[in-house]
Amino acid sequence: MPAEYEVKVLDIDPTSVANLICSKGGRQVSASRLQRRYVYDIIPGDESKWIRLRDNGTKATLAVKEISHDGIDGTYEVEVGIDDLEATNELLGFLGFQPKAYQENRRTSFVLDGAQLEIDEWPMIPPYLEIEAGTPEEVRRVATLLGFEGSQLTSENTTKVYKRYGIELGEHKIVSFSHDGAS
Repeated sequence: MPAEYEVKVLDIDPTSVANLICSKGGRQVSASRLQRRYVYDIIPGDESKWIRLRDNGTKATLAVKEISHDGIDGTYEVEVGIDDLEATNELLGFLGFQPKAYQENRRTSFVLDGAQLEIDEWPMIPPYLEIEAGTPEEVRRVATLLGFEGSQLTSENTTKVYKRYGIELGEHKIVSFSHDGAS
C-alpha cells in the first residue's frame, strides 16, 4: 500500500489559518463541506487496519487504511472511487462487514506549493490543519513555510487526537454535528 505523508497542527483558528495559507501563496480549492463516513473493523479489536467508506461532499471513496506507526509516513492507504455510499455500505454488509461507527466532519481544502492542506472541524474537539504532500520533506517544508515548528506537528490519527481531549472515539457509534457526538 502507498504511504500517506501528512501531519496535523491541532487546536487552530480556522479563519486565521485560512488567511495564513492564502498569504503564503496558497489558494482555497473548496468551501467548507460536510464529509460523512462509515468505519469498519477488518479484524475486530485490531485498530491498526480498517475500512473507511466516505462521501467528502464531491465524491465517494472506499479505502483500506493501515497505521504502522505515528510518524509522518506511518499511514498506508489504498483508495478507490465509488458511485453510491449507501449501496456500497449495503454491499459491505453482504460481505459481513458492519460499520462500527458513523462519523461526520467539515473540511475546507487548500493547495500550497504542491501540498494539500485541509482545515478539519470535528464534533467535540477543536479544529485542526492537515498538511499532506508527496514526501515527508515536502510536508515539513510547507509546515515551516506556514510558521509551524516541529513541536506543533503530530501524525496521530483521529482516534488519538480525540483521546488527547479525553474522548474515547470508539465509545461513540455516531459522531455527528446534529447528534452532539453523544451515543
